Amino acid sequence: MIPIAAAAQANAIKASGVIVSVTPPDFERIVNRIENPLVIASRGGFWGTKYHYLTSYRGFAFFTTSNSILSLPEGTEIMPAETIWMPQ
Repeated sequence: MIPIAAAAQANAIKASGVIVSVTPPDFERIVNRIENPLVIASRGGFWGTKYHYLTSYRGFAFFTTSNSILSLPEGTEIMPAETIWMPQ
């Protein structure tokens, strides 16, 4: 029998679809390929400030975490979020 927490995590992964974790430079390259990009961004971190970014490209969701603010193309629509939760 699957513990409740494991079942909840499995359901969260199914609901989220495909999420690809990339390096900050790769994330910037992906956003540069998108016409009229939309990026979800949040700031957080326990021991220091971390910046979290999420965008969609060709049916995939791309996610990155950076120690500094990324350089995104002019005209990028940035949607601030309190947090971005990623299933582990």
